[in-house]
Amino acid sequence: MANLSIGVVKKPVLIFLWVAALCLLDLAVKYLVVNHLMDPPRVIPITAFFNLTLAYNPGVSFSLFSDAMASAPRPFALLQGCLVLGLVVWAWKAKDAMESLAITTIAGGASGNVVDRFLNLSVTDYLDFHLYGWSWPTFNLADIMIVCGALFMIAVSFRQTGNNQSTAT
Repeated sequence: MANLSIGVVKKPVLIFLWVAALCLLDLAVKYLVVNHLMDPPRVIPITAFFNLTLAYNPGVSFSLFSDAMASAPRPFALLQGCLVLGLVVWAWKAKDAMESLAITTIAGGASGNVVDRFLNLSVTDYLDFHLYGWSWPTFNLADIMIVCGALFMIAVSFRQTGNNQSTAT
């Protein structure tokens, strides 16, 4: 009975620590980019297809809803924070450790953007990929965490589907 309660307590703590660590990593990188690397703001070419370019996104992915969110960034940040909290609850309730890790990674990246939006009224982006006149929207480390968590979640779901099919036969 005592071991069960330790496991129940340990999982939320691990989820909180992973989300906090990813959030703090993202915020630290954004701080360094804004206050040291991009002071003064400029484009720093790294390769023929990649630059460091400071940008501020008042909207969500790909600057969607920029106008609506620019008018009330903190309420939107609070709404996004509720979504992150929902992800944390989902990760806690997940039966599979890999599924929980994937969801927590998404929550960690999202929390970095939520805190950034709440404090700075927009999300700080700095990674700029481009090729032959085509440019991907500028993004940040938190966005990478969200995408990696989502890809990991897809991989986990395929693994779970494979396990379900093998037990059905």
